[in-house]
Amino acid sequence: MSPSQPHYLPLTLPFFSILAALFLLVVVLLELGALRFTYMRIGLSSRGAMLVLLASLIGSYFNIPVAELPDQQVMHGAQISYFGMRYVVPVVVNWPGTIIAVNVGGALIPTIMSLFLLVRYWLWTQGVLAVACVGMLCHVLAHPVYGVGIALPVFVPSVAAAIVALLLSRRHAAPLAYIGGSLGTLLGADLSNLGDVQDLGAPVASIGGAGTFDGVFLVGVMAAFVAGFSSARPRASPRQS
Repeated sequence: MSPSQPHYLPLTLPFFSILAALFLLVVVLLELGALRFTYMRIGLSSRGAMLVLLASLIGSYFNIPVAELPDQQVMHGAQISYFGMRYVVPVVVNWPGTIIAVNVGGALIPTIMSLFLLVRYWLWTQGVLAVACVGMLCHVLAHPVYGVGIALPVFVPSVAAAIVALLLSRRHAAPLAYIGGSLGTLLGADLSNLGDVQDLGAPVASIGGAGTFDGVFLVGVMAAFVAGFSSARPRASPRQS
């Protein structure tokens, strides 16, 4: 890995393969029609859902540098375990320090998708509440990990987002779960803790990358099951949320 290309898989290959297998399971269920209706409730066609999840997986490899903390001694070429997951610290040579980057699959794509859902369903008030609730929980549980950056227990974003979304609106639980889980994780875990990354020895501190990508990816999968759960319950009236 050269200093001009800060790209690497955020997880070790066995753990990344688990997420890839989960993606393939979703694809199979979509093709069989089992999840087609649930993703339609999120606001995506079955093909659109597959593209978003696939783009997130592929995009997790790519980091867009936005800032640099020079003159930092960094760790490299290691694997770090945290809450059962193994994260990658890339091998670097002549590295300038800690690079602050935005991960394409774990930050850029979920942010664009969340903004799309906010506008499409006009969920600004409920969306802000969902993001705030999940974000506060993620901020409390996020932990600085030397060599990696900010890390979070993998199931926290998806489970928290599902509970909050169902409490806020049964009708729009699925898009709220995606919005709250994605933006809540990025704001509560990564962005609110950027001040802690300077002394962590991470060659790349990636927003939505190693430490939080797995949780953000699972949010997209969990949102589908939230849609299925919420659609199974009757609504008292068309206006009820």
